[in-house]
Amino acid sequence: MTLLLGILLGALIGLSLGALGGGGSILAVPVLAYVLGESARSATTGSLFIVGVTAVFGVWGHARRGNVRWRAGLGFGAAGIAASYAGTALNRIAAPTVLVLCFAGLMVLSALGMLARNRTRRGEGVPPPRREPVGGGGVAAFRSTGGAAGNSAGGAAGNLTAVAQAAALAAPSRGLTFAKVIAAGLAVGFLTGFLGVGGGFIIVPALVALLAYPMPAAVGTSLLIIAVNSATALTVRAGQGTFHWSVILPLTGAAVLGSLAGRRLTDRVSGTALSRAFALLVLAVAAYLLIRAATGTA
Repeated sequence: MTLLLGILLGALIGLSLGALGGGGSILAVPVLAYVLGESARSATTGSLFIVGVTAVFGVWGHARRGNVRWRAGLGFGAAGIAASYAGTALNRIAAPTVLVLCFAGLMVLSALGMLARNRTRRGEGVPPPRREPVGGGGVAAFRSTGGAAGNSAGGAAGNLTAVAQAAALAAPSRGLTFAKVIAAGLAVGFLTGFLGVGGGFIIVPALVALLAYPMPAAVGTSLLIIAVNSATALTVRAGQGTFHWSVILPLTGAAVLGSLAGRRLTDRVSGTALSRAFALLVLAVAAYLLIRAATGTA
């Protein structure tokens, strides 16, 4: 009965990964630790396998739809490799209670971030005010000459002005964006190694905000990054982590099937509704972990 419940929750883990591009490991660790009785350290190791394999299948499905940005995803994942080693080293020496408290805190931050992004998306439905083009020489020239030649010359001048200003701003902007992507990659890599999480709740908003990816591309690319980070952390733990395959493999199978359903679910239910429901679930699980830690039963 316990394993059956774990399998059902494994499907929910995959559903989150397939629909939202993250969040699966936020549930995988508590399921392994508190439903199936794994130790905190074994749960973080098992979570890496479950989420990593599920992410690989998710990448395959999203790639068929053209929703994976391979170069950006591999670059983002590569940035977190060194940090993943550092996180794994810290995981080995951290007390189980510390791992639980850190994980619960991360769950709260993840859920609040999801809810905040939902509020932001609701505001994006209002179209921005119309603005005159930079260097509006086209309109001024047309009015001054009353002819198409004036409009053409003025438009060209306005375009040149816009190009010049864009060129002056592009280099610093690209440099700042690159630095933010690297910083996000390092943070995700560290969290993957330390707590066994894929970090999709950081990756997806970073890809949307910093690289202006549409949500489907952000989800698909996030799964690629999660797969890279999980593989790296698992490689570091090989021979040292504890793998209870009789528990891990059924959950992995359920998660893979759930991810396939999650990808289809995005065609029927809005991402806002999905992430809101998932955020509330994460907050409830985080509260449960904190209560257990406070009562000394973590």
